[in-house]
Amino acid sequence: GLLIRLQISAPPIRTLSSSKPFSQNIPSCLWKLGRLNHVAIAVPDLEKAQSLYKDVLGAQVSETVALPEHGVYTVFVELGNTKLELLHPLGEKSPIASFLQKNKTGGMHHICIEVDDIKAAMTELKRKKIRILSEEPKIGAHGKPVIFLHPKDCHGVLVELEQA
Repeated sequence: GLLIRLQISAPPIRTLSSSKPFSQNIPSCLWKLGRLNHVAIAVPDLEKAQSLYKDVLGAQVSETVALPEHGVYTVFVELGNTKLELLHPLGEKSPIASFLQKNKTGGMHHICIEVDDIKAAMTELKRKKIRILSEEPKIGAHGKPVIFLHPKDCHGVLVELEQA
C-alpha cells in the first residue's frame, strides 16, 4: 500500500536530453572565461589577517604591496589551486574604506576570474548590457590588466576579470 502510494504521488524526474550536447546552449564567444584567480577579502586590520593565515593556518603569505591607483594595500595568501587577496584601505577615498564602513569586521569583497582576452570580453559584455566600472582596464596587483563588473549586473557579486 505505502510503496504504491509513494510511486503514484512522486513527481516525475526530469533528465537532460541526450539528443543535444549541453554545450550547444552556450553561445560561442571571442573570449573565454578561465580559472578562478582569487577571492578578495576586505580586512580592517591587515597585520592580524596576515598573522591568521600565516601563523595560525600555516599558509604562504606575500609581503604587503601598495596599489595607489586602486586605493588599496594587498596581500596574497597562496592556496595551491587559487589565492585569497587581503585588501586594506590605502587612503580615505579607498573603495575598501567605504566597504569597511558598512562592514566593520570585513568580509568578501570580490572574486577574480581570468579571461584570455580582456578587450574582447569588455566589448561583448558591454553589448550584453553588463556595466564595467572603468572605461579601460587598469593594471592590477599581478601586473596584468583588470576590469570590474557592476555587482548589480552579476547577482550581487563584484566580479573582477583579469587578463590571463
